[in-house]
Amino acid sequence: MTSLSLREKAERDSATLPALLAQAEHLATAVLSGNHGRRRAGIGDDFWQYRPIQVGDSLRMIDHRRSAMGDVQFVREREWQIAQSVMIWIDRGASMRFASNSELATKADRARLFGLALSILLVRGGERVGLAGTQLPPRAGSAQISRLAEILLEDKSEDYTVPEHHAMIPHAKAVYVSDFMGEIDNIRTTLTKAADRGVRGILYHVLDPIEEAFPFRGRAIFQSVGGTFEHETLKASGLKEYYLERLAKRKDELKQLCSVAGWQYGLHHTNSSTQSGLLWLWRAIDGGRGSA
Repeated sequence: MTSLSLREKAERDSATLPALLAQAEHLATAVLSGNHGRRRAGIGDDFWQYRPIQVGDSLRMIDHRRSAMGDVQFVREREWQIAQSVMIWIDRGASMRFASNSELATKADRARLFGLALSILLVRGGERVGLAGTQLPPRAGSAQISRLAEILLEDKSEDYTVPEHHAMIPHAKAVYVSDFMGEIDNIRTTLTKAADRGVRGILYHVLDPIEEAFPFRGRAIFQSVGGTFEHETLKASGLKEYYLERLAKRKDELKQLCSVAGWQYGLHHTNSSTQSGLLWLWRAIDGGRGSA
């Protein structure tokens, strides 16, 4: 990427950031005003565990007695810190930048909005939010929301990104938002590692309505958003049954993986209400069940 294109991207992102933050703030406020909040239990100051220090941890958190036993510095986590940590993963792959018409949000824009608005609600509730992995450890405060928004605006070049499964905080909660069109084995690996660490969460499946309907007929050229795949057919309608069967199979696979890992599965279409979509997420993260 040239210095000019980098500058253009920086200027575009800086112009988009305030609008995204304002939209997320407005959505979070609308949901909170019509909802009585979440029920949170098990909050206390009891010692939970030692863990190695991570990027973003304060030096004051270091337990020097435990750290003196080896070459690694450890911090002392308490129960409330674990109970109030929520890790967010928003798919920023090229496939998410699809919208079937100009009046609909792209899947990426809808996913970013959900991730940011949910983070605002969680921080308002006294919880710590971070990005899955090591890029942005969980913290509270408005500065964390701004940093989260900045990172979420950074698109990835690959068509399908791999759900993050590194540095999962034991017994925390997680929310993964994606079209989940990549390799199912990558999703299986992520949920397996999450289950091994006691992490419970939500897979929120975001799709454009045309991806459910497949209305194509006659000659059609199907091309991935990232441009790595292209298929031309003279009879698109002949592919409909096969495509819909594969989509149904993917949904079933995601639901089964969630069932085994103790996660929840939700489905949202970009022509549906953002408020109802966020409300489902807000309730689901507390362990409630419902349909998106």
